[in-house]
Amino acid sequence: MVGFLFLEWLYCMHSKRFIYGSNRFLDFLILWILPIGLLLLLSSLFFVTNRNVLHRFFYITFSVPTLFLLCMRPRELKELLREPLAIAFLVFSAWALTSMLWTPESSNDSDLFKRPLNTFMLFGGFGFLLHYRNELFKPIFFSAAVIALVVCLCNLVAFAKGFEPGMRMIGGRGALDNPLLSSHLFGFFSIYWLYVCMTTQRLKVLWFSVPALAIMIAAVFSTGSRTPLVALTLAILWMSFISRNRRSVIFIAGLVLSSIVLLLFYPALITDRGSSFRLELWSMSLQRIAEHPWIGHSYDSELYLTLADGNQLREPHSFALGVLYYVGIIGFIPWLFMLGWGLRKGFKERAQPLFILASSLLAYGIGAGLTEGGGILSRPKEHWFLLWIPLAIIAGLSIAQRRRSVLRMPVQSIKTQAFDQLCNNAHVIEADGLGPKVLRLEDGSFLKIFRARRWYTSGSFNPYSERFASNSEQLRTLGIPTPEILALYRLDDASSAVTYTPLPGLTLRQALQSLDSSLRESLIERFGRFMAQLHERGVYFRSLHLGNVLLMDDGEFGLIDVADLRIYPSSLRYALRQRNLCHMQRYPQDRNWLFETHFEQLLKGYACVASQSATTKIREQVQRLPRPAK
Repeated sequence: MVGFLFLEWLYCMHSKRFIYGSNRFLDFLILWILPIGLLLLLSSLFFVTNRNVLHRFFYITFSVPTLFLLCMRPRELKELLREPLAIAFLVFSAWALTSMLWTPESSNDSDLFKRPLNTFMLFGGFGFLLHYRNELFKPIFFSAAVIALVVCLCNLVAFAKGFEPGMRMIGGRGALDNPLLSSHLFGFFSIYWLYVCMTTQRLKVLWFSVPALAIMIAAVFSTGSRTPLVALTLAILWMSFISRNRRSVIFIAGLVLSSIVLLLFYPALITDRGSSFRLELWSMSLQRIAEHPWIGHSYDSELYLTLADGNQLREPHSFALGVLYYVGIIGFIPWLFMLGWGLRKGFKERAQPLFILASSLLAYGIGAGLTEGGGILSRPKEHWFLLWIPLAIIAGLSIAQRRRSVLRMPVQSIKTQAFDQLCNNAHVIEADGLGPKVLRLEDGSFLKIFRARRWYTSGSFNPYSERFASNSEQLRTLGIPTPEILALYRLDDASSAVTYTPLPGLTLRQALQSLDSSLRESLIERFGRFMAQLHERGVYFRSLHLGNVLLMDDGEFGLIDVADLRIYPSSLRYALRQRNLCHMQRYPQDRNWLFETHFEQLLKGYACVASQSATTKIREQVQRLPRPAK
């Protein structure tokens, strides 16, 4: 009997260690490997020697980790399958693979089965990133855009030095070896800089992004390709339509003026190469499509189009015609649904800047796909930037928004005069050297002001007011009471603010001050249990101390001032738990109550929820602390 109990204990210990280790590994994949994979996916074509290197980068740092995560976390797969874009892609892929049953020539190429899987992993990876690491998405995109900007600037300088009439810029020393394919990436990042110009409120960022936009558009023109010009026009019109601000009027005027200048002074850029056999290719493609209009010729069939000059091409130079040829009208329906749903979602959520970016990239891809492409599913390459990456961003944003990790509430721009009126007769709760930080407004709500940070800091990419609102929403979904957000504001000086309904109650520090020793012990034990619940749910509240924990009127605990908080995919690792306690030890009164006088009660409550090993680690960490001199 004793031996059996010993074996059972040994099994439980090994099982807990395995679960802890697997959680740490999964967190590492989500928090570090996927962000690196996204950066490499967006930027590596500018510096790798060939596309095979990009394929390996994507498989190792994005596709395989995402597949592993979805297998290990079935609930994440369930969230992904709730997304209409992901479902439509699965239907599209399933029909494409089914169409191989009537292929005229048998194919044993396993890569045909991997391509839909890898593309679906793109959707899943963006879902993970935008839910768990959404604060990194803008910096990663910015970094990739800067890499593209530097490479294009160097290429433009070299191209200008050796320019001769008729030359077309290709793309430099990277894997870009075709002017048209290179123009897809140049146009993709042109849309990014256009988005920054359209949405930024910081003058320094605007002064940087306007020249960047000009350089990327010059790179597009240098390729001599007309397809991206059509796509850029469509994207500018779409972005202006959904933004509808003063800058959109400026961009529309600039687009009209540029078109006039182009037609008056450089008409040869448009007319010299005629239709580039596009009309002939489309006519031949439609004839082939008419042979099997409903079911298509099959996903793995070959398409050969022989031009009048004897040249033979293998794609119809139109994504829509390519889909119709390979999978017919039945496959065309879910493909068209994805495009329509993506644009609809972007229009519906146009108050959120990232949806403006994603839908504008999709509009660019649709415009470029009118006269380019043809393969329906491919390995990672330039065509991904026209369709699958924009759709994956929209799907990831939609998943994160549904899970409350991306804002659903619009940010309102407010003038100084209107803001002063809002603060009229307000009572200052907290202030610093720059002025009021927290105010109680006349209607009883609270207003918290976040001062503008330097333009290159994380606060510029992800304003703290938006973090505050997003964290509050996420915590409420976890059952942790937080202030209810009423509105978000963007001020003229690039500061931001949030109004919220305060939680009723006292801070835990105030509550402990008013209690005798026995009641204080009971409350600290309950706080230990609450802190363990936070840690087990993956909540890492950097500013956790007794002044930021509220004892509400109903006896439950709540959190306030939650801008400096992150929710991890798994329960917190031991180091983060210990770091959380170190922060609380900075406050003398908190340290006396929690880690000296009533430390055993704190651990007793913590052990009710957390594992024995986590509790032991905390005890060891506190015991290592130097005792204050008496």
